Amino acid sequence: MAGVGGSVLTLVDHAKRIGPDGKVAKIAEMLNQTNRILDDAAFVEGNLPVGHRINVRTSLPAPTWRQANQGVAPTKSTTAQLDEQIGMLESWSEVDKDIAELNGNTYDFRLSEAKAFIQGMGQEMAQTLIYGNAGTAPAEFSGLATRYNSLSGVNGQNIISAGTISGGDGTSIWLVGWSPETVFMVYPKGSQAGLMHEDLGLVTVETTAGIAGNRMRAYQDHWQWKLGLAVKDWRYAARIANIDISALKADTAGSTVKLIEYMAQALDLLPELETVRPAFYMARTTSSLLRIQAMNKNTAAIEIQSGLQQLGRPGQMSFLGVPIHTVDQIIGTESQVS
Repeated sequence: MAGVGGSVLTLVDHAKRIGPDGKVAKIAEMLNQTNRILDDAAFVEGNLPVGHRINVRTSLPAPTWRQANQGVAPTKSTTAQLDEQIGMLESWSEVDKDIAELNGNTYDFRLSEAKAFIQGMGQEMAQTLIYGNAGTAPAEFSGLATRYNSLSGVNGQNIISAGTISGGDGTSIWLVGWSPETVFMVYPKGSQAGLMHEDLGLVTVETTAGIAGNRMRAYQDHWQWKLGLAVKDWRYAARIANIDISALKADTAGSTVKLIEYMAQALDLLPELETVRPAFYMARTTSSLLRIQAMNKNTAAIEIQSGLQQLGRPGQMSFLGVPIHTVDQIIGTESQVS
């Protein structure tokens, strides 16, 4: 049986959610974030129960120039296999029946709590997509920063260094070209994509508060999200690393921390954009300072400025037709990538 202790809602919690009219009040969701990267990603059903096996070509057959009456030795290409891991993110909600049913607002009260669980799961998944590391946290999957973490090596070819981080306030901009053949999210074979919710209704649970082992009736919900990241072709993700936020704030003209130039270079790193869904991802502060740099550019940058414009809603930008999306889980305390 599930345990109930300090992690469940109390009468005090209930009182804080009830308005003067006796109904469940609308809560100001000040902890909500914007993490558009989850909206853009391509989703593919894995070919393994707990992962996805990728086959990649590692070399091409070498052709030979020949003369008449001379033979040519046969050659072949080579391939390699890579297994991508899927992580399982879970959460439980248990609300005392008598608390949930106070004032007859059971549905609204449980819904208000469900919104928080959805937001929390989304934030954790976005954070893992960027910074997850299966090497240090085996239950997670490895995110982008773990794969593009060194200027040396193969993936280092797609990392652009913006300079030196001097005050421990580094951040990155990411460009990803999503597609089932390049970079995509993967969910277990035979399952469904997305966040799964089970309303288990009214159940009997075992308490840990008060006298351990006592039982009570509670409304129970189970949340689960099985997901992993697959980088089938490393060339379709690029990282602009080592952006010093203090230096960026002091350089609104873009003369030293040249975000627009770095983003143009990143676009050229991807082999092509026609068959993928490309998008830039950056923290909210970086997005704001990028907009300021674009506004302060001289006439030589007018064409680029026209590509950095608001679209259908305030704050949404694009660079040369590629969307720029805010990801609040991209931190401002990254260390130097070398």
